[in-house]
Amino acid sequence: MVKRTTQQEFNAISSFLYLAFELGSKDWKLGFSIGHGQKTRIRAITSGDVESLRQEIKAAKERFKLPKQCQVMSCYEAGRDGFWLHRFLTSEGIQNVIVDSSSIEVNRRKRRAKSDRLDANSLVTMLMRSTYERKVWSTVRVPSVEDEDRRQLSRELATLDKERTRVRNRIRAFLITQGIKIRGSMDRLDSKLEHLQTWDKQPIPPGLRNRIRREWERLMFLNEQIRAARREREDVEESEPGVEKIQRLQQLRAIDSSAWPMVRELFGWRHFKNGKQLGSLCGLTPTPYQSGTSYGEQGISKAGITHVRRIAIELAWNWIRYQPKSQLTCWFNDRFQKGGKKSRKVGIVALARKLIIALWRYLETGVLPEGAELKATI
Repeated sequence: MVKRTTQQEFNAISSFLYLAFELGSKDWKLGFSIGHGQKTRIRAITSGDVESLRQEIKAAKERFKLPKQCQVMSCYEAGRDGFWLHRFLTSEGIQNVIVDSSSIEVNRRKRRAKSDRLDANSLVTMLMRSTYERKVWSTVRVPSVEDEDRRQLSRELATLDKERTRVRNRIRAFLITQGIKIRGSMDRLDSKLEHLQTWDKQPIPPGLRNRIRREWERLMFLNEQIRAARREREDVEESEPGVEKIQRLQQLRAIDSSAWPMVRELFGWRHFKNGKQLGSLCGLTPTPYQSGTSYGEQGISKAGITHVRRIAIELAWNWIRYQPKSQLTCWFNDRFQKGGKKSRKVGIVALARKLIIALWRYLETGVLPEGAELKATI
């Protein structure tokens, strides 16, 4: 039996070639189209093979009978590949957007078909819609190479601190299995291991003792790395972009080391039109539900930057403690303080949203949050 192929004619008039990426660790799926009503051209290339990507774009233009100078519009989901592909595409003259994965529309059926091919087809359709619809999806703002690099130190410190807490908890867990409780600091634990006794007044078994000692060495190594990272942060030159904003935030009571990640992640290079955009980026915006006579609040969206939201909530607790006369603290006390633990837990999230917007306005206009106090100068 002889296989035959049919030549498909493309009559649509288009000034763009639309390209959607479905990025995988081994392969990339590419979806090409020139407009609605045309079947998506799906191709697969090896992950990271930019030369094959150039050839596929060239072949797609020939297949759709587009001129070589035709403008290409592309998109892909934010993920493990970061921003390098975006920078490559823009260097090739391609208009690219990075899409927030949580904002992509999906079928709400209990079971739906899911494959890289279907995802590429859906992405290219939404890319075409985004040219004439405003709220098809949310896109990611791409930092410059320098701004992206400046975020590494604060993120490294957060990772090291989390790892140190994990090791400390692991050591305590090993000891509690033998009936040994250590409260407070674990200073010089390595020298105390030989003298610690289990629940029945026996020495710690040698296998467990050696394991705890190795965990202790790992903890000391993490402490040294944290000290080195903090020294590097303190040695940052004052002329470096964003340092002036960090210093202005640190002049406020209740704000110290948290100023660094706030500026590096939010206020250093991003530009916001209003407070709603800022709250949305932090995932602190409400999500109301209303259908017919039913109405409820589903809580905050949590669709923003997770570690920034965590820092904002910690900062809100510090603000209540160290800025008791500020208008924000008074608002929190009047509305939530007397309502119990659950009420305060809800209110601190609302305060975090208000506080982060107030700090943004302070950096933009120089106007202090109402009732806020500066640190005493020595």
